[in-house]
Amino acid sequence: MSLSIIFIFILTLISVCYVAGTRKALRIAKKEQIPLRKFHSQPAYHGAYVALQAALPCVVIAFLWLAAEPFIISHIMAEHIRKAMPSLSGAEISLWLDRIKAVAEGETGFFKIDESLKHLVPVYSNLKHLSRWALFAVVVTVGLGTAAFFSQRISPGLRARHRVEAIVTALLGTCALLAIFTTLSIVVSVFSESVRFFKSVSILEFLTGTHWSPHIAIRSDQMATTGSFGAVPVFVGTFLISAIALSIAVPIGLFAAIFTSEYAHPKLRAVIKPTLEILAGIPTVVYGFFAALIVGPFVRYMAERFGFGIPSESALAAGLVMGIMIIPYISSLSDDAMNAVPQSLRDGAYALGSTKSEMIQKVLLPAALPGIAAGVLLAVSRAIGETMIVVMAASLRAKLTLNPFDAVTTVTVQIVSLLTGDQEFDSPKTLAAFALGLVLFVVTLTLNLIAFMIVKRYREQYE
Repeated sequence: MSLSIIFIFILTLISVCYVAGTRKALRIAKKEQIPLRKFHSQPAYHGAYVALQAALPCVVIAFLWLAAEPFIISHIMAEHIRKAMPSLSGAEISLWLDRIKAVAEGETGFFKIDESLKHLVPVYSNLKHLSRWALFAVVVTVGLGTAAFFSQRISPGLRARHRVEAIVTALLGTCALLAIFTTLSIVVSVFSESVRFFKSVSILEFLTGTHWSPHIAIRSDQMATTGSFGAVPVFVGTFLISAIALSIAVPIGLFAAIFTSEYAHPKLRAVIKPTLEILAGIPTVVYGFFAALIVGPFVRYMAERFGFGIPSESALAAGLVMGIMIIPYISSLSDDAMNAVPQSLRDGAYALGSTKSEMIQKVLLPAALPGIAAGVLLAVSRAIGETMIVVMAASLRAKLTLNPFDAVTTVTVQIVSLLTGDQEFDSPKTLAAFALGLVLFVVTLTLNLIAFMIVKRYREQYE
């Protein structure tokens, strides 16, 4: 039994219940000769009421069932493994259970199973099939039963619209809570792993050390004594590349927004604005190729023309391409902010004798500053979190320098490097990735709080 069949059944149930509920309301109106205006709710709300009441229990049951299914089946299979091989420890049982699951799901080429456990592969498959068929039966029974029950409640006085709006409001609130819960879960998981890291490495050494070499420092005799986990070079590289990118993106994006908002003809603006926004849709790996194959060699060629010898991988090449990538974030949001400024403010400036450039400097930009600041800080967050361009155009080597021609690395690149391949999640080398992520989260959170304060302050001034 595939989950897609259960999903298709729920969608079909929603469609059928909506049509049946709507038609039943119309049939009642025709049979009892009651004008539709005397119904508390339109027929479409009666259909939506039946559809939501029938589908929601099915979705909740399916979600809870699928959440509990792995634990129940794993517990049953663990008991079977323990009976077949009593000498196994808990960790070994878990290992064999993972192999049985992999073989049962078709991964027969890599995983090998002990002869005494091979008979458990069909047992696992049968348990899973039985669970899915049982889920399908429960969903069908509950769906059809609730559909029949709530369909019988359709009447002219049924407050279907109120109940549909209440259900939709509850669903929207659930989505908001789910987003908050997800954010909190990420923060808690990163924070807990970071605490484990800081039990091995001093937080002072991590934040002030100038030597980053976690691949060497995984040995306990080198850890926390040679400064191998000093993250200063990594964060300096991140801020250097971000600063180069912003020095390119902010003026170009802001000037482009001023042109499209105040000077360009509407037809020309309709062409320029979507063209700039296309840049935001290009995959970052394409930007990485552009940086590695064109921008990096071009920067090295120009430096050699002036007598400097620099490598193809440099902070300048990565920053230039990253700046091009984040231009649309600044230009598009700034353009929208400028167009949202009331025309009366422009007219007032012109009435006082201002030229267009004076109006832009004295009225438009201050009035649109909250939107512009939000766009710039969004671009900053995007630049700090970028990985692919830095991997392909900068370097993986942490170096404490402010020279834009040097090869540097960033926080996100180091996180990827630390978590790539087979890793032990209890070693300081791996846990260092969570510490880097926690500091990066604090930095971006601080930037967002600054943006919120700027928006709040100037919004109150101009509203």
